[in-house]
Amino acid sequence: MSEQVHNRLSVVRAERKVTRRVLAEAVGAHYQTIGHIERGQYNPSLDLALRIAAYFGLPVEALFSLQPFTPLTDEVYGRKTS
Repeated sequence: MSEQVHNRLSVVRAERKVTRRVLAEAVGAHYQTIGHIERGQYNPSLDLALRIAAYFGLPVEALFSLQPFTPLTDEVYGRKTS
């Protein structure tokens, strides 16, 4: 059973002003792999997900989830989606 892994990688990357290439080099991946992960076309291995989370200093569950993420504005401002 292969489930899609949802992620906030592009949001965090943009917020931190980190390019795909810089992130890829830091975690030992190809920059195109980072793009595939961001678009949901590739599920990262546990090892890669942990390396990405460590790079940003975040818990892995802040970046990756088996459930879709709610929009950050909803989380920050307490809005409920219907």
